[in-house]
Amino acid sequence: MLPVVRANVILYCERFAATVAFHRALLGDDAVAFENDWFVELAVGDGSYVSIADASRTTILPAGGAGITLSWQVDDVRAVRDELAIAGVEVSEVRHRFGSPVVDLFDPEGHRIELWSRAAGVS
Repeated sequence: MLPVVRANVILYCERFAATVAFHRALLGDDAVAFENDWFVELAVGDGSYVSIADASRTTILPAGGAGITLSWQVDDVRAVRDELAIAGVEVSEVRHRFGSPVVDLFDPEGHRIELWSRAAGVS
C-alpha cells in the first residue's frame, strides 16, 4: 500500500489570475500554503491541497475543466450554498447524489466543484 501523507491536486489553467482569485475567495486567504508568480497552493483540509498553476509557464497542458471534479465535504451544504449565493457565486440548487445533499459550482477555468454533506443518519 502506498503510504500517502499529503495529497495535492494541481489544476493547470489558462485563466490563472481569475482562477486563483476564485479559489482564494472560496477558501479564504488563510488557506494559502504557498504562492509565487505562477503557482498557488491552497489547503482544503488536513493534508489536502489544491494548487493552481499558470499553464503558460508549465509543460503540462490545461484541461479546461474537462473530466475534473473537486469533491469537498462540508458540514452543512445548504448553509454554505446560501453563503455562496449571497456572495454572488453561481451555485446550483441543492440536489441529492448517493443520498447526500450536494451542490455544484464551477471555477473560471471550468473545473467543477462539488460540495456535499453527509446525509442525516449516515455515519
